[in-house]
Order: sequence, then structure tokens, then C-alpha cells
Amino acid sequence: MNAAHRGWDEQCRSLLQAPPWLERPFIVNGLAHADVHRMAARLYWQLQDIAAKAPICLASEDKALCAAALLAALAGGPSLLLPYALSPQALAALHSATGYRYALCSAGLELPSGVAALRLPEENPSRSAQPLPHNPSQDTILHLFTGGSTGAPQMWSKTAANLFGEAFFIAAHHGIEAQDRIGATTAPYHIYGLLYSVLLPLVSGATVLQETSAFPEEMVGAVRAHDISIFISVPAHYRALNGKRCSSNALRLAFSSAGMLDAADNQAFYHTNNTGIVEVYGSTETGGIACRNRYQGEEHFTVLPPIHWQLSPEERLMVRSPFLSPELPLDTAGFFHTADRIAPLGPNSFSLLGRADLVVKVGGKRVDLDALRKLLQEQPGVQEAMVLALPETGSRENRIAAILTAQAGKTLDGDSLRRKLAQQFEPYALPRIIKIVEQIPVKANGKYDREAILALVTA
Repeated sequence: MNAAHRGWDEQCRSLLQAPPWLERPFIVNGLAHADVHRMAARLYWQLQDIAAKAPICLASEDKALCAAALLAALAGGPSLLLPYALSPQALAALHSATGYRYALCSAGLELPSGVAALRLPEENPSRSAQPLPHNPSQDTILHLFTGGSTGAPQMWSKTAANLFGEAFFIAAHHGIEAQDRIGATTAPYHIYGLLYSVLLPLVSGATVLQETSAFPEEMVGAVRAHDISIFISVPAHYRALNGKRCSSNALRLAFSSAGMLDAADNQAFYHTNNTGIVEVYGSTETGGIACRNRYQGEEHFTVLPPIHWQLSPEERLMVRSPFLSPELPLDTAGFFHTADRIAPLGPNSFSLLGRADLVVKVGGKRVDLDALRKLLQEQPGVQEAMVLALPETGSRENRIAAILTAQAGKTLDGDSLRRKLAQQFEPYALPRIIKIVEQIPVKANGKYDREAILALVTA
């Protein structure tokens, strides 16, 4: 066992036994860390009867319940499936891909046919003394789904070392402590929200706000009313907060991930709230790779200490990291070749040059343009389809546009096509612009003429 693994294992063993912050609140004005641990023990023993410890869908935004389920999985309970949304479409897509039979969820959630809802059992005095086992799992404890916009979600696994190792690192690297109060605008079924608003308070003893605010007024009110010291958000929400003062005297650190943060929004937040934003670069499958805080003079991304990196001949970033999902393909030296092009700027920093593949981000969610094109191509009356991303707020944020031609004798209607697509895909994956033309422009060599196409869709 190497030193890094031994450190993770010892930290998790301590977390499963009796961390010193058990009596501190886990939820602001709500459950304590000790309550979460008791919930985890009840879940662990209840779920022993689930057939062959089949993976369970964690379909809840309740941060205490999510934390308890993760603790139970860390102790050796059933692994968890995390959907990319709690909509009927997302849960159905997950069910189609995995065949899960149980979901840990709140009452009233619409589940696919054949899926049974699990509820947290009432505390049983005869079994309440049974604690969690103290040996951390060495196996996969969580499966996350991305790319649900294409109709074929991509599953990424996370071991206990991946997830809890990264959470312990974040807490130590950024100095998150038991006295901190965390407020987030990201739901816990997103890996970013899960890490920063569930696992981070769990491993540091900090307190987290239960509500996930998405509207500017709610965000401002929540930060002020609850003396939030750590603010977790995404670029779209920072844009909504542009010019609004939300900080109390307690706010000392803000984080942004799930896309490129616009420089103007970053600057506005700093000048209005006197707090710098730590921009985290990474992905679901890689975990965190690098970060920067432009108001500490960090214009470019600095690679995080646990990460080793190189530049590929194609200018792609290559990483070797303890946070990588197990199924990622690695070269002979153990490096994963990402889809992002970079320009090295020193021994530990780089600038991003953009994606090298056709997976783009829209509102912090990933959309596979090629898969969306194929699905549009299958719609009745469509002869040819091309889908492209129009850069919006940065090199990794986009809006989707589609350009189509109709089959002979057929008539296409953009609004009708969009309504049909909305029956299968999340709203963020739908083309905001649909242009129907007689012929998609091509160059003399037969390839699409991107400049001419851009002129058509933006006219």
C-alpha cells in the first residue's frame, strides 16, 4: 500500500469510527453529523437484505440522506447510482441502461415501472447500537452518469479512494474546517455538487445549507441569512449574481466549476463581495485537475498537487491522478489523454485552448453534438442534419444550433422538431436555433463550410 492510499484509508477509517465533530451540525439549523452517522448505520443494516447488494439509485436532493448513503457505501454497503437529473426522463434512461430495481428517494418522486422506492427506516432501539463497520471499502461505491442529453448516458465509476480521497484533499488544500458554513447552488446529483456540498462537509465537519438556491434573490438571501463562509456555484449563476452583493462578513471563499467562468462575472463578484472565486477545472471522470483564483494573481490554471501531467503530441492534456474513474483508458505510463487542448506555461500551469472532441458544455451540462446530430437525422422528413456549438461565455460554454435539409416533398418545422426532442431530452440539450435550408453549405473538398454555416444560423 503506497503512502497516498494509506493516508486515504486511515482518514476514512477515522471518519467511519468517531470523527471529533459528531456533535456539530451537518445541516444548517438541522441534523448533526452524529445524526448522519446514525442514518448511515440504519441504511447499512437495512440494505444488507438487498439482493446481492445490487446498486441502488440515489434519487434525492436531501444532503443528509446523500451523505448517509455514501457513508453506508464506504462501509461496504451496496454501491450507488447517481442520475444526471431527477426528471422522469433521466430516471428512465438510467433504468434502461442499468436495470436498477431500488431507489433511495423522497416521497412523491415518479420512478420507472418495476423500481421500488426505499425509505430510511425508523430508528430501532434494538439495533441502534450497531455501528458502521470501520473498514473502508476498496471497491466502486458510486456510478455517475453524464451525457444523458444524447439518450445514451455514459456511466463513470468512482471508488471510495476516488471520491473520499478527493474530498479529503479539497478540505486540506483549501483549509475547509468544522467552523465553516457551506451554501451551494448546485444539486448533489452533479459530481461537483456532491463533492462540495455533501462530501466536503462530511469529511471536514463543516455545516451545509440544505436548500439549493438557483435564483439570484434566493442566493443573496441565503448567504446573508446563514452567515455562509464557503459559496459553491456555477458560471451561469455567477452571471445572474453580477452586480449583486451577497456576502456577509463570514464569506471567505467561493468556488466555480462545470464550465468556464466569464472574466467579467468573476471580476464583478470580487468587486461586489470582496471575495475571490476559485475556478476548478476537471470533469466527472477525471475529478479535479487544476484550479485558479484570478484575484490572487493566478491568470492560468495551476495543476493540483496530487496530479501528474504531460502534453501529448496533439497538444492534449494528459493526467495521472488518484481521482480518475477506473474505466478510463490509460497509456503505458498510466496517463489518461483528455479531450482538452492546452498550452503549458511553466512546470505546473497551463492555459486552456478548447475541446478537441465534439462534446461541449451548455449551462455546465455536457452535450454530445454528434449523437444529437444522429438523433435529429432520424426524425421523419429530415434529409441531412448538422449540429454545432456557438461559443457564448467562454471556450467551454456554448449554445446549440442545428441546420437541416428536408426530404423531397417533405416540410419541416423547427418548433415541431424541438417539441419532439423535448420528449426525450433535457431542456439544456435542445437546439436553441434550428435553421431549415435547401442545402447545407460545403467546400470544394466536400467538407462542411463552417463559416458559411455560421453565417446562416446566426443571420
